[in-house]
Amino acid sequence: MTPGQKVIDGRFELLDRLGSGGMGTVWRARDLALHREVALKEVRPHGPLDDDPGRARMMRDRILLEARALARLHHPNVVTIHHIVDTPETPHPWIVMELVPGRSLQDRIAKELMPPAEAARLGRGILAALHAAHTAGILHRDVKPANVLLRTDGSPVLTDFGIAALYDSPGLTATGELVGSPEYIAPERLRGQEGNPASDLWSLGMLLYVAVEGTHPMRRDTPLATLAAVLDGRVPPPRQSGPLTPVLSALLTSDPGARPDPARLDAMLADAAMAPPMYATPPPAYAPPQPGYPPPQPVYGMPTGPNPNAQGWATQSTRRRRGAGPLVAGAVVLAALLVAGVILVPQWLAPGPSDDPTGPNTATSGKPSASAMVGDDDDDPPVTEAPVPDTSPLLTPGRIRQVIAAMEKASGSKVFSDFSVHEQFASAKAPVRGKKSLYDTWDYRDGEVSKGSGGTMSSMDKTVQLSSLNWEALPSLFKTAEKRLGIDKPTSRYVIVQPGWPFNGPPKPAILVYLSDDYGGAYLAADAKGKIIRMYKRD
Repeated sequence: MTPGQKVIDGRFELLDRLGSGGMGTVWRARDLALHREVALKEVRPHGPLDDDPGRARMMRDRILLEARALARLHHPNVVTIHHIVDTPETPHPWIVMELVPGRSLQDRIAKELMPPAEAARLGRGILAALHAAHTAGILHRDVKPANVLLRTDGSPVLTDFGIAALYDSPGLTATGELVGSPEYIAPERLRGQEGNPASDLWSLGMLLYVAVEGTHPMRRDTPLATLAAVLDGRVPPPRQSGPLTPVLSALLTSDPGARPDPARLDAMLADAAMAPPMYATPPPAYAPPQPGYPPPQPVYGMPTGPNPNAQGWATQSTRRRRGAGPLVAGAVVLAALLVAGVILVPQWLAPGPSDDPTGPNTATSGKPSASAMVGDDDDDPPVTEAPVPDTSPLLTPGRIRQVIAAMEKASGSKVFSDFSVHEQFASAKAPVRGKKSLYDTWDYRDGEVSKGSGGTMSSMDKTVQLSSLNWEALPSLFKTAEKRLGIDKPTSRYVIVQPGWPFNGPPKPAILVYLSDDYGGAYLAADAKGKIIRMYKRD
């Protein structure tokens, strides 16, 4: 058929072909009745079985199943179905769907790797789509980068439910036929265990692995060898996934029962999405490293501000106050000042805070103060230092309330979602004023709030007024966590607020307290008043 000359069902004019696969061809088309562009999926078998009546019936049943599956879903991360064409005049069915502007995830990661935080945000959108499908009784069974479309704002849209199976409608495939892509299929499905939503979560984990690592850990030279590797179930540990590593480890386990449930997985992805960059890059305004000092080393989880050893101190007075610099360097500086005819008394030898700074200091010796000995002009403006930011740990009730107040002031919002607090930094996202379907991310570090990237709120995103939570219960929660979660010597502690945690009943705000060490993590969940509801101990 020739694009632009073929009209389906007297209404949909084919314009150009968008792609082809085992399930058929997708076309960009114009709806002549509503004057809009749509995507038309033509489902027909390829290869020598084109004339097989049994195969044709199976394909027709499958496409009708896809149409019914999609029609049951109304979600921003699931492609929308508008219409289905199945008439005697058409040899095979056509599905009329939403035309998603943008590109596929496959095209995106073919050009460059995805940062772990971005991949985590993407994973949350795909998880939201899968959760909606699973709630409606639908398995996707072919989650892979080619089946994820990216809108222009970067939000994902899960498509191609052509091999989806309703829980109550099995048996549409021929005996022994593999349904799904070998590289993304869950190992339990190869063992004949179908109908488990956790199988889609394995595929999501493999998708995220490929997105951040740039390689597929199970791909082999032949499809059979690939299936053997998947069945073996041993996934090499990721090398550059950073904060996404715990998510990948939790999803890519051969036991489907050990994979996290959607609520816990969403919390893990939210935490990974809010983690700081893996590699700290000093802003251009900073001076280059001084000779003789080692360059700053990228360390995940540490503040990304300037490295004092690599960049030097901002002022001499600050350096003296902190006692920085060896005695030899001090002698050189003093000699230089003597040559210049100026004598400066270091701050650590100057009058203490109990002395009177307004006049001569006669508290001890009756001699003039150091400032009088310098011989400064009285007209010189006083030298003042910038206030030193409070860098004390944030995981206290008072400091967290300071963070919340600063974020409220910067964002203009009283409600937030995905609030995450670590020892030295915090992150949250807040709805955009006047546009509740959009959000901005906000980061707090060293007393400063900065605005990050934004995105589209999903149906799973809830908001909560952070100041209304009982933060005074936090020390007790950490004390209980350290006693009962099975992590004797935690190397990391942090807190996540989930506005819509699924307690026994409607979702409610929750405070999640996490502890972790080199062998993994565990956490407890408390309600808004600080009452512990559930513990997730390390086995």
